[in-house]
Amino acid sequence: MPPRGVIFDCDGTLVDSEPLSALVFAEALAEQGLDITPAAALEAFRGRRFALCVAMAEAMLGRTLPPGFEAMVRDRTAAAFRERLRAIDGAGALLATMPLPFCVASNAPRSKTELALTLTGLRPFVGERIFSAYDVGAWKPDPGLFLHAAAALGLPPADCLVVEDSEAGVMAGLAAGMRVVALLPDMSREGRPGWLPAAVPALEGLAAVRHHL
Repeated sequence: MPPRGVIFDCDGTLVDSEPLSALVFAEALAEQGLDITPAAALEAFRGRRFALCVAMAEAMLGRTLPPGFEAMVRDRTAAAFRERLRAIDGAGALLATMPLPFCVASNAPRSKTELALTLTGLRPFVGERIFSAYDVGAWKPDPGLFLHAAAALGLPPADCLVVEDSEAGVMAGLAAGMRVVALLPDMSREGRPGWLPAAVPALEGLAAVRHHL
């Protein structure tokens, strides 16, 4: 049976925000004495709860980060978004013609997701169907956020398709008992990642989502 609804991640799935966020985070950590490249930051922290990213960085640094660090990073990230954020190729066309009910479920605060969708012109397609881990109290890879989103769509988990780009998101979708596809645009160059279960289809572009509806 085909799915009856779709749950999209936002960062790295609908908007090309992950490299920008990694750059800002790497620069902020460098100011604190931690030498990490944006590429390494992207690999280490992608899709994770910000509090966990901070804890991981503190473990690398060997000390706690100063008060206000999170607020500073979020402010700088928002500024970078306003300057350079773009939608993932094909996101607007896909959302504008989606034949099924859909929503967005993100580990990020709702305000960040709303900003990203607004700046990229995707917000009109999504409307208020945005769910944040901060509101639900469950962060991927915990399945709670996706289960909440499915309930909001009025669908059982097994009838939902999750579109994700991160390991944490893929694992959350599987733990929720949902169908999952992974958006991996660099797969042809970098290969299929070892963390991706064999049963999860890997897509190199959002247009391919239609083949799974």
